Amino acid sequence: MYLFGQFDMKIKLISGNSAGTVVAFYLASGQPNHDEVDFEFLGNVAGKPFTLQTNVYVDGSDDREERISLWFDPTQDFHTYSILWNLHQIVFMVDWVPIRTYRNHADKGAKYPRWQPMELKISIWNGETWATDGGKTKIDWSQAPFVATLGNYSIDACNWKGNARFCRVESENNWWNKGYSSTLTWTQRRLFKWVRKYHLTYDYCMDNQRFENNIPIECSLPKY
Repeated sequence: MYLFGQFDMKIKLISGNSAGTVVAFYLASGQPNHDEVDFEFLGNVAGKPFTLQTNVYVDGSDDREERISLWFDPTQDFHTYSILWNLHQIVFMVDWVPIRTYRNHADKGAKYPRWQPMELKISIWNGETWATDGGKTKIDWSQAPFVATLGNYSIDACNWKGNARFCRVESENNWWNKGYSSTLTWTQRRLFKWVRKYHLTYDYCMDNQRFENNIPIECSLPKY
């Protein structure tokens, strides 16, 4: 179990017709009111792009999905998917390009995962009721088995020892809490804006209908 750090995983996604499948790389606390930080790769019919969905659960509450279209074919080679999680922010990265941030605005009333330790998990599961074309395209079981391949991974994080203070303190060992990890660099900001402009396909912060014009508070606060 970990509380804060960086988690990198090399993944090559399911080739061929993967519609209806979901490959997930995520952190989860496993508690009833759990925290969770998700990468979810939504399969598609052969030749059509994968959608990458990210989500953040805090205290058992989710509804914070964002989706992007990947700018490469993730089935042909390994790409690195990373989660940076610290006192200040969560950053989702693809090949070191930041595709999403989730800031700690707890002082302003927004929920943020900062107390529950989480473990790293990988899974492939049946999401055909929603994952591809809103559930219209189902899994073609004649294409099974569905295989995602994992390469080298890296975990540079705080091992949970029963006391959140150990992981939250700013020290030489806890690099993830230092100032340079508290926000995006200028280069990262340019890349982040590029992703948002050209590859963002869904953002819960823009879904007024879903939230009945009561958009979550973090949506109106700075992203970095």
